[in-house]
Amino acid sequence: MPVVNRIADYAEEMKAWRRHLHQIPELALNLPKTAAFVAERLREFGVDELHEGIAQTGMVAIINGQGEGPTIGLRADMDALPIPEETGVDYASGHAGNMHACGHDGHTAMLLGAAKYLTETRNFRGRVALIFQPAEEAIGGARIMVEEGIMERFDIGEVYALHNAPGLPAGHFLTTPGALMAAVDTFHIHIQGQGGHGAMPHETRDPVMAACGMAQAIQTVVSRNHHTLEDLVVSVTQIHTGTVDNVIPDTAYINGTVRTFNPEVQKMVMRRMKEIVAGQAASYGVEAELDYEIGYPATFNDAEKTTFAVEVAREIAGTGNVEPDGGREMGAEDFAYMLQARPGSYLFLGQGSSAGLHHPKYDFNDEIAPVGASFFARLVERAQPVGG
Repeated sequence: MPVVNRIADYAEEMKAWRRHLHQIPELALNLPKTAAFVAERLREFGVDELHEGIAQTGMVAIINGQGEGPTIGLRADMDALPIPEETGVDYASGHAGNMHACGHDGHTAMLLGAAKYLTETRNFRGRVALIFQPAEEAIGGARIMVEEGIMERFDIGEVYALHNAPGLPAGHFLTTPGALMAAVDTFHIHIQGQGGHGAMPHETRDPVMAACGMAQAIQTVVSRNHHTLEDLVVSVTQIHTGTVDNVIPDTAYINGTVRTFNPEVQKMVMRRMKEIVAGQAASYGVEAELDYEIGYPATFNDAEKTTFAVEVAREIAGTGNVEPDGGREMGAEDFAYMLQARPGSYLFLGQGSSAGLHHPKYDFNDEIAPVGASFFARLVERAQPVGG
């Protein structure tokens, strides 16, 4: 394909961009070095407009095509994770304790590759809005950018994004119409008891036993309170309490995650969590406070836009290398906020065998960057053809 061949001409540039970004991982909204590098490349390419400082370090670049037409949005996330890197590569993180363990450096490089191609060729009508987003891993940079009005400000009519997928063959695409990724909530339980000597438990109100009771009871929400055909995950991931073997502590803390697709299931979990915490606290004679944080919503792909995105993916990768009904998963993604604001689709792009996402040995596969960039570029040309 011409698109693939042209973008392949600067595959080495994309690799260099990606590896530079890999060395400067930054967190959440605070991405000054990353944003400056991306902005510099976009100016070099000759984008028509560059709007910086959205969601602190996010930006939207506009590329005008040939004549009047709609605006299509393409998004890449730019932030890293607070994980010490263990890859051993010569371009490893230069920011101790931080690393690109989810491939956002690769996502950014792919969208930059598409930007370079689209500014050179402009073989489309209307406009492209390139959305470079901070804080996908925390806070929800997509939500902030939507709340700051990017969809209305730039008249974006539809929006698309890619995410690399370890374990999926390199260059393969996977998506599904409708529900793709789950909503994610977080719960915190603070237990206040009365500590004392471990040899005299009758003189205490033991928060350790209360924490154990609550953790066990919380697991019954999945096994006893919801319909088995509705996807639901409730995981207790942390219990912190105590300091020494012969002292019963005053306090305990429980933390965990909830993953749902159905808002009614989410409401049921919230109700049962409140009942369990209150009931267990009363039974153990302690006080307990539940802090239930509603996080990213479920990611729902527009059926029509997903059908179109699958057609483009097949054009790039071949029909046998695209899975159009790959099912849904319990991971979460803040691109959900953009899909709530505008129709569009989110797809996974296989990167072959590698360490998993969020693993200290993970590294993005540079060989798939031209595939992702070609997908983005061809998506624009197909969605808004010249003369269409």
